Amino acid sequence: MTKTMTASAESGRVLLYVFLAAIIEGFDLQAAGIAAPKIGPAFQMSPQQMGLFFSSATFGLMFGALAGGAMADRWGRRAGLTCALAAFGFASIATIFANSVDSLIVLRFVTGLGLGGALPNLVSIAAEAVGPERKGRAVALMYAGMPLGAAVASLVALLGLHGGDWRSIFLVGGLLPLVLVPFIYLGLPPMKITTPTTGRKMPWTVVFRRDAMAATMLLWSAFFLGLLVVYLLMNWLPQLLVAQGFSRDEASLALILYSLGGAAGSLLGGRVLDSAHRVAAIGASFAFVAAVLALLALLAPALTTMLATVTLAGIGVLCVQSILYGIAPQCYPTEIRGTGVGVVVAVGRLGSMVGPLLAGLLVAQGSTPSGVMLMLVPVILACGVGTLALVGRRFRPVFA
Repeated sequence: MTKTMTASAESGRVLLYVFLAAIIEGFDLQAAGIAAPKIGPAFQMSPQQMGLFFSSATFGLMFGALAGGAMADRWGRRAGLTCALAAFGFASIATIFANSVDSLIVLRFVTGLGLGGALPNLVSIAAEAVGPERKGRAVALMYAGMPLGAAVASLVALLGLHGGDWRSIFLVGGLLPLVLVPFIYLGLPPMKITTPTTGRKMPWTVVFRRDAMAATMLLWSAFFLGLLVVYLLMNWLPQLLVAQGFSRDEASLALILYSLGGAAGSLLGGRVLDSAHRVAAIGASFAFVAAVLALLALLAPALTTMLATVTLAGIGVLCVQSILYGIAPQCYPTEIRGTGVGVVVAVGRLGSMVGPLLAGLLVAQGSTPSGVMLMLVPVILACGVGTLALVGRRFRPVFA
C-alpha cells in the first residue's frame, strides 16, 4: 500500500510539472500573435516580413521536434525537456533586445526550436509516468495545458495587462520556463532509455519497415490533417468572424473561449481514449467536430450563438487532437518513443503550416468564411477515418 501511494504521488508530481510546462509552451506559442500589432509598426515590418516572423517559429518547431525527440531517447527525457525549456526561455528573453527584423526572425526561429523540442519530451514523460490503463488521460492532461496557456496569453492581450509593450510578453514568456527548469531537473527522474540487451538505441527508421508502413502512414496523415484544422482555426478564426460581421473584441473573446474549450476538450480526449468502448467513442468525437464546424459555417450572426458554437468547436477539435497525442506514444516502443513522437510532431507541423496558408488561398480566391469552415468538414472526417483505422491496430508498436 505504501509503495502504491508513493508511486501515485510521484506520478502526480511528474504530471504536474509537464502540465505547467505545457501551459508555458502554449503561452509562448501565442506570444508572437499578441505582440504582432505593436512589433510590426515598431520595426516598420512589411506584410512579407511579418509572415517570415510568424513562419520562422513554425519551421523552428518542426526541426525542434525532430531534435528534441532524438535527444529524449539518447540523453533521457529530463535532459531533453530541460534543454528545450532553457532554449526557448533564453531565446524569448533575447527577443526583447532585437534591433532589426533579421534578428527578430532568427530569434523567433530559435524560440521555435525550443518549443518544438519540448513537446515530444512532454508527451513521452506523461505517457511513461502512469500505467497502461491511464496513458491516454495522462497525455491529455499534459496537452490540456497548451490551449490553457494560449487562453491566458489571449486574455492578457484582451485586458491590456501587458501594458501595450510587446517586450513584456516575450520577457514573461522567457522567464517562466527558466523558473521551471530547476524544478523539472530536480523533480523528475533521469528517464534515460536503453534497450535491455545491448543498451543501444533503436533507429527510428525502423518505422519504414514494410510491416510498419501502414501504421506509420495512418499516424502521420492523421496528425497532418488534425493540426491543419487546429492551426487554421487558431490563426484565422478571428478574421473569419470579423468577416461575418462580428467586432474585433467579440472575435478575440471567441478565440479565448475556443482555447478554454480546447483545454476541457483535451481532458475529455484522454477519457475517450482510455474508455472501454474507445472505437465508438472516438468515432463519435470526430462526428461531433464535423457537425460543429458545419454549424459554425451556417450560423446566423448572433453573438451568443456564435460564442457557444465556437466553445463547442474548441472542445471538439482539441478533444480529437488530444486523442491523437495519446495514441502516438503508444505506437512506439520505449527505446524509440521520443524519436518516434518527435517525427510525428514534425509531420504534424507541416499540417500546421498548410492550414493557415490554405485558408489564405481560399479567402484570396473569394471564398466566404462559411466556405472555409465547410472545407474543414471533410478534412476532419478523413482524419477520423485514419485514426479509427489506427485504433483498430490496438496500439501495437509499429515495429513489432
